Amino acid sequence: MVTISKAALRNFIVRHPDSAGSMDQWYAVTKEADWKDFAALKKSFNSTDAVGNDRYVFNIRGNTYRLIALIIFKVRTVYILFVGTHKEYDEVDAANVTFKK
Repeated sequence: MVTISKAALRNFIVRHPDSAGSMDQWYAVTKEADWKDFAALKKSFNSTDAVGNDRYVFNIRGNTYRLIALIIFKVRTVYILFVGTHKEYDEVDAANVTFKK
């Protein structure tokens, strides 16, 4: 899958160094994946939730952190929309988060 934007992960890791291993693992799995649909994605990340509007929530580092991605399966593209702590996640509308350049 093409993942846009890894910079969001790097910026998050700077603020939360303990997330580095888990974020790097998520990125590596996602980069090598060829998900055709949500069922295929669930084979890679079983705890992922679909929240609507092509948005998917990933639990990172034992659910300490959350990552929201817009995934367009047809064009094999993952847009990282949000990376944050569980508390920060509770303050966003996961189904309507938008991509910020």
